[in-house]
Amino acid sequence: MRLCHPLLPTVLLTARVWAVPVALATALAEPGAAQTATATSEKMALWPGPAPVGDGSSEPAKASLTVHLPPPEKATGAAVVICPGGGYGGLVVGPEGHGIARWLNLHGIAGIVLEYRLPSGRPFVPLLDAQRAVRTVRARAQAWKIDPRRIGIIGFSAGGHLASTAGTHFDGGDPQALDLIQRASCRPDFMLLVYPVITMNEKTHGGSKTNLLGRDPKPELLDLFSNEKQVTDKTPPTFLTHAKDDTAVSPDNSRVFCEALRAHHVAAEYLELPSGGHGLNGYQGPMWDAWQTESLKWLAAQKIIP
Repeated sequence: MRLCHPLLPTVLLTARVWAVPVALATALAEPGAAQTATATSEKMALWPGPAPVGDGSSEPAKASLTVHLPPPEKATGAAVVICPGGGYGGLVVGPEGHGIARWLNLHGIAGIVLEYRLPSGRPFVPLLDAQRAVRTVRARAQAWKIDPRRIGIIGFSAGGHLASTAGTHFDGGDPQALDLIQRASCRPDFMLLVYPVITMNEKTHGGSKTNLLGRDPKPELLDLFSNEKQVTDKTPPTFLTHAKDDTAVSPDNSRVFCEALRAHHVAAEYLELPSGGHGLNGYQGPMWDAWQTESLKWLAAQKIIP
């Protein structure tokens, strides 16, 4: 069952989904990036030199991508940039990163783990990394045998905030950029948000908010990074899931984002799970299995995977 309204009963674990066309995006292939798709992984620097901070300055680059490609015979052409959680104070790169990439690979989907820079009160730093990650996958789509029109993003907890920020703050690329990657669009074609932080208002996660925006953020920053306020009809189709008993990040985060998406006629699916808390029982068990099963059904209904 699908819901957005908080007064509706808890959803069942079986759900039918709607098929909606995925928006097309510009394809770019970077010369010299040839690589044979394998089931092994490759780690690469996200930025070739200093990375932008968002205020006109730059710093030594510390962000990276680990590219997990499925075996060629299983590949569907779809890809997902993975944003681990960690409250914007750390990165849970195991179960919410490489473990997710391996799960995606089992279903023929490339999984690209983003180890983004932590903000320490510099709110544009993680977003710039997420945008660069999507651009990189799109620019190298031909080399990695990925369809540039089927590149999504998934995020968990604070990583869900980053993923939803990337899905509400994007551009079509700079066609005049000397860096070919910067010419590519950074708009994800779809989003998967798992117990995400969405808002920076009263229902937010306090630690994520402080780490991202600092202790006394300006009202305009609170609004800019409250992603339910940034939804438009260009926001990508989105699958959300949250446990009803999550006390760390309120499920109202997922509800308000789903409501905003539907208000703008964007395809949205929200699976509210009856239990599991934050992390869904330690990334295992029936609640963890349920969102994975239902998200794959949703991806198929969206024509992203067979």
